[in-house]
Amino acid sequence: MAFLTEDLVFGPIKSRRLGNSLGVNLLPKFRKICTFNCVYCECGWNPEICDEKARFATPQEYKQTLENALKELVGTPKEPNSITFSGNGEPTLHPDFPEIIDITIKLRDKYVPKAVISVLTNGTRIHDERVFKALQKVDNNICKLDGGTLDVINKINLPNVKIDIEKYIQCLQRFEGQVIIQTLFLRGKHHNDNIDNTTEEEINLWLEHLKKIKPRKTMIYVIDRETPEKNLEKLSSEEMSKIADKVKALGLNVEYYS
Repeated sequence: MAFLTEDLVFGPIKSRRLGNSLGVNLLPKFRKICTFNCVYCECGWNPEICDEKARFATPQEYKQTLENALKELVGTPKEPNSITFSGNGEPTLHPDFPEIIDITIKLRDKYVPKAVISVLTNGTRIHDERVFKALQKVDNNICKLDGGTLDVINKINLPNVKIDIEKYIQCLQRFEGQVIIQTLFLRGKHHNDNIDNTTEEEINLWLEHLKKIKPRKTMIYVIDRETPEKNLEKLSSEEMSKIADKVKALGLNVEYYS
């Protein structure tokens, strides 16, 4: 079953990576909007028909909703460790994303100054200077890189925009190390196509990308929830540990979740 939310701000939920995570969904209620259509996405497949009436919350609506949530949570056991932009697709698609980041920073500083601000993004909008500068302001700018080759990335992420892997790596390099890379490792099939980002070739090319990006941290993880494509395999802890060791050998910080 797809995990879609109707709430602009939801949780907090216990996150494997971020602790008490207060979620932010900048996209319409129960409506996935994304430039990727990942085979493993917990939000399910992108809708085949676009709902022209779907609307985005205004910055003012967001400000009021987040402020109300923080007032309620501050000083309680559920006080957030992270305010996390995820939700029903790609958060940077919101037309007022930069303004919303500024609002979030001000409210975080006022109510929960120890919390971090995290953005889970597929990275397809970081070529937009406004989005890039907004992501530079957050504590955890977490960008996706699910393979070493464009062929495998296309098979896993099923993008509806053109991906240029070299230009994407160059954009990630512009963060000068202040970026977190997230990669989900899997094997399986989709429409009779084999999908595997765990081969020696894929991992070696992926490592080459990491060497260029020099991320502050790399997060690698496995399938944890129901996926829209059913023919996918969850990797073992042993396999993930071996991949993590290869990242460590580059002198880079890595966390793995299995």
